Amino acid sequence: MPHSKVMEQFFRFLGYPLITVADQPVTVGQVGIVVAVIVIGYFLARWLERFIVRRLTENRINPDLIHLVRRIYLVLVLAILLLTVLQLLNVPLAAFAFISGAIAIGFGFGAQNIINNFISGWILMWERPIRIGDFLEVGETKGTVEAINTRSTRIRRTDGVHLLIPNSHLLENMVVNWTLVDRLTRALVRVGVAYGSPVRKVAELIDQAANEHDEVLKEPKPMVIFEDFGDNALIFDLYLWVFATADRDLRKIRSDIRFRIDELFREHGITIAFPQRDVHLDNISPVEVRVIERSSQDDKRPE
Repeated sequence: MPHSKVMEQFFRFLGYPLITVADQPVTVGQVGIVVAVIVIGYFLARWLERFIVRRLTENRINPDLIHLVRRIYLVLVLAILLLTVLQLLNVPLAAFAFISGAIAIGFGFGAQNIINNFISGWILMWERPIRIGDFLEVGETKGTVEAINTRSTRIRRTDGVHLLIPNSHLLENMVVNWTLVDRLTRALVRVGVAYGSPVRKVAELIDQAANEHDEVLKEPKPMVIFEDFGDNALIFDLYLWVFATADRDLRKIRSDIRFRIDELFREHGITIAFPQRDVHLDNISPVEVRVIERSSQDDKRPE
């Protein structure tokens, strides 16, 4: 078969119409071009995304801003790719007006929560009330933010378990962000000593234990408060400031200080109080005491 005949049949095959959209035929050649554009566009977009992320990371840009740039970049790439495909297929956008309107109505009624979480995710990434690496307290849950996605936010709890929280929940409910402005956190250590202890010396030793710890900040400096005369002890509160990234950091620091306070109290003979109760017997009437002699039959009774 002559070469010209082969080429003629090949081009005729490429021009064969598969479907018709809005009175515009979609040929085999157009579908092939669309597939090639999608494949090349995908790999080109991934390469450009890695390049942008690498440059932003090298410039020490905040991870939250990098995450936001990646999301905006993804939306732009999808929009450009969709418009390019429609242009190659010669399909006007007006052809999808009715279909897209019907889909939007059905999608709006059937996926209100998804849309709510999607919009909430963009609000979180744009306003940045919550950032990647922040330590949050949501109800009874405490953890570090690892990712802010379009539908949910992934948090790693202090016990290592990953938790997915809907984005709308973070916007509509009270969330405690320990590291929103900075990582400066105040901690409290409470100790009770026995009545009769030298209170000035007790306050001095507690302050010494706090200042000896490397993680405790010198400014604001630790403060010892003689809080109250308790039922069983004299109550002292130690307020200190640290740079903490998680709840376990605070617990570790408080534990170290308690160990040191116990050592200093033992060295200076100060007793850490414990609950005590005085039992008073009614002495108006004498207490009757009976002595019962055990019989020999009771001794022979098996246990």
